[in-house]
Amino acid sequence: MQFVDWVKVRVKAGDGGRGCVSFRREKYVPRGGPDGGDGGRGGHIILKATRNVNTLIDVKYKQYYRAERGEHGKGKQMHGRDGKDLIIPVPVGTVIKDEQSGEVLADLTSEGQEFIAARGGRGGLGNVHFKSPTRQAPRFAQSGEKGEERMLILELKLLADVGLVGLPNAGKSTLLSAISSARPKIADYPFTTLTPVLGVVKYQDFRSFVVADIPGLIEGAHRGSGLGFRFLRHVERTSILLHLVDISEMARGDPVEAFEKINRELALYSPELILKPQVVAGTKLDIKGNGQRLDRLARYCNDNGYIFFAISAVTGEGLGELMGYLGRRVEEGSEKAGHKDRQ
Repeated sequence: MQFVDWVKVRVKAGDGGRGCVSFRREKYVPRGGPDGGDGGRGGHIILKATRNVNTLIDVKYKQYYRAERGEHGKGKQMHGRDGKDLIIPVPVGTVIKDEQSGEVLADLTSEGQEFIAARGGRGGLGNVHFKSPTRQAPRFAQSGEKGEERMLILELKLLADVGLVGLPNAGKSTLLSAISSARPKIADYPFTTLTPVLGVVKYQDFRSFVVADIPGLIEGAHRGSGLGFRFLRHVERTSILLHLVDISEMARGDPVEAFEKINRELALYSPELILKPQVVAGTKLDIKGNGQRLDRLARYCNDNGYIFFAISAVTGEGLGELMGYLGRRVEEGSEKAGHKDRQ
């Protein structure tokens, strides 16, 4: 299924039904008077978060939603039926914005959470409400109110505890497949991962946390190079960033420069993102070569206050220590003000 995490949609709530102009006419009831009923309320447009969907693709291909209008009132003071609410299922983690103002209207972060995106119009009053001693036979009623209509922007931000970042082919997908049951595509060419992938990592005593694998960044991503940075919205909610750097002899360029390139792109995307606690993992330890790249990255991290792990997703070396550390940090819910994970 195609992964869609941004759509624009128009919603129109139902109009309220008209009130009724009616008079009671029965054989043995002289001067029966007005008995027009009220119109029904128009249906609301409701967005409801559910874990049964994980993409906005259904909303993308139906970009106009209209709820049912309320029925008109009837004689004998019969109230018109309310219009049926239209419930649109969206993934948990969907942010709803007003297209015109850009204001965030709602952030649906839990299963079953609802937001009324457009309210149905109230039904009009029937003529029975307008009778008085001086107006005993009102021949008018209210029209129903128009339902709200607006343009919305829906953004999906995946809910994860740890976000994986790094250059293409840094080993993010391989790591995710090794520590969880997720099966992202793995290949020996750049940009293998084209959409974010979630995986649940289980560690000691049935505890777990969620990891998000984000498509690889390259220098210039903020200008649209590579896949750009549009998927970085999915790590905005994470509490920790796990920065993967290839330390194998097959990797090109200096590992410290690779690390700093990605951090520059993160800072250009969002200053808040670079302030998140960041753990560094040197990957592909099984093919590290003479170890010079590993030593250089380890010294850099030690000098600059980053926690560093050397790992191999293929052999499993170092994974237990890394997952245990991340699990403890997630549990602590640390909110340190500073982009470094100090020792």
